[in-house]
Amino acid sequence: MAQTNRFALYILMFNMFIAMSGIGLIIPIMPAYLETFGVAGQALGTLIATFALAQFLFSPLAGDLSDKYGRKKLIIFGLVVFGLSQLLFGLATELWLLYVARFFSGLGGAFLVPPMMAFVADITTYEERGRGMGLLGASMSLGFMIGPGIGGFLAEVSLRFPFIIATIVALIAAVISMIALPNVQPTVTNALAKSENIFQQMRRSTATPYFVLLIVMFVFSFGLANFQSTLSLYVDQRFNYSPQDIAILITAGGFVGVVVQTFVIDKLFRRFGEMNVIQVNLVIASLAMIGILAVSSFWTILFVSMVFFTSTALLRPAINTLISKLAGEQQGFAAGMNNAYMSLGNMFGPAIAGILFDIDMTFPYIAGTLILLISFFIATRWSSRNRQLIASSRESVQSS
Repeated sequence: MAQTNRFALYILMFNMFIAMSGIGLIIPIMPAYLETFGVAGQALGTLIATFALAQFLFSPLAGDLSDKYGRKKLIIFGLVVFGLSQLLFGLATELWLLYVARFFSGLGGAFLVPPMMAFVADITTYEERGRGMGLLGASMSLGFMIGPGIGGFLAEVSLRFPFIIATIVALIAAVISMIALPNVQPTVTNALAKSENIFQQMRRSTATPYFVLLIVMFVFSFGLANFQSTLSLYVDQRFNYSPQDIAILITAGGFVGVVVQTFVIDKLFRRFGEMNVIQVNLVIASLAMIGILAVSSFWTILFVSMVFFTSTALLRPAINTLISKLAGEQQGFAAGMNNAYMSLGNMFGPAIAGILFDIDMTFPYIAGTLILLISFFIATRWSSRNRQLIASSRESVQSS
C-alpha cells in the first residue's frame, strides 16, 4: 500500500475510533440516564431504533453521494452532525428531544460509515481489501471497547458529562479530518446513480450478486441488536450491576475483538475465505447469546460476553469484505446499501428486544439466538449455490 493511502487509512481508523468512542461513552449510563425520564427497556429499544432508522434512510444516499463527489466532505459533515446530536442528547430535558437527538446521531453515522468503507476500497488493492476492512473494524471495536470504560467513570461527575465529552471528541475528529485526511477521489464513479429514493435503491440492490449477503447482514444485525441493546438492562436488573461493572463487560469483549481484527482476521480470510468465517461465527454467536442465560457469576458472564463480542467482531468485516469484493465499480452504492440493511436490523432488533425485555428479560436472548441461526442457514444455502462465485473471489486474491 502506498504511503499516502496508508496515511489515509490511519486517519479513517482514527475517525471511526472517535465516533464509536462517542457512542460507547453513553452505553453504561443509559439505564440510569433513562430513569431520570421515568422510562426503561422499551424506550431504550426505540431510541436505538430511531438511530437505526436515520441510518437506514440516509446511508444509501451517503454512499451514492460519496461515489459522485468523493468521501472526505461527507465524512466531515457526518462527524459534525454526530457531535452536535450528542450534545443535544445530553442537554435534553424532555423525552421527545432524546428521539430527535438520536435521529440526528443516526444521520451523522450514515454519512460516516459508508463513505469510510468505500474509502478503504478506493485506497486498497483487491488483495489488501480484507486487511483494510479488518483494521477499520478494529478501530470500531476499539472505540466501543474504550468508550464504555471512559463513560462509566465520567458518569461519576454527572450523567450528562459523558455526552459533552462525546461532542468534543467528534468535533475534534472533524477538524483533524478537514486538515489531514487526503482528498482521495473515488477510483470509479457510480454511473447508475440517479435521483432514486431509498425504496428504488433497495429494489436495485436485489439485482446485485451480493444481495443475499445484504439479507444476512440484516438478519445478523437484528440478532446482534437484541444482545447489545439489552445487556446493560439485563445485568442491571438481574444482578444489580453498576455502570462500572457494565463498562468492564463491554470493554473486555471489545479488547478481544480488536486483537483478532488487527492480527488474525486477514489470515483467517486468506486461509478459509470470508464465507467460512461468516458461517462459523454465526454459530458461535448464537451459542454465546443463549449461553448468557445459563451463567450468573461476574466472571462467567464476562467470558460469555467476550465470546459473543469476538465472534461478531469477525462477522461484520467478513460480510463487508465479501460484499466489497463482489461490488465491482459501485463501492459507494454497495457500502451504502450494506449499512442500510444493517440499520434495518438495528432498527427492528432493539425495538422488539425492548418490548420482549419488558415482558420477560430472557426473551430477547432466546429470540436473538433463533435469528442468528436463521442467518446461518441463509448464508449456508447461498454459499452452496454460489460456490463458483465465491471461489472466483478467492482466486482473484491469490492471483493478484
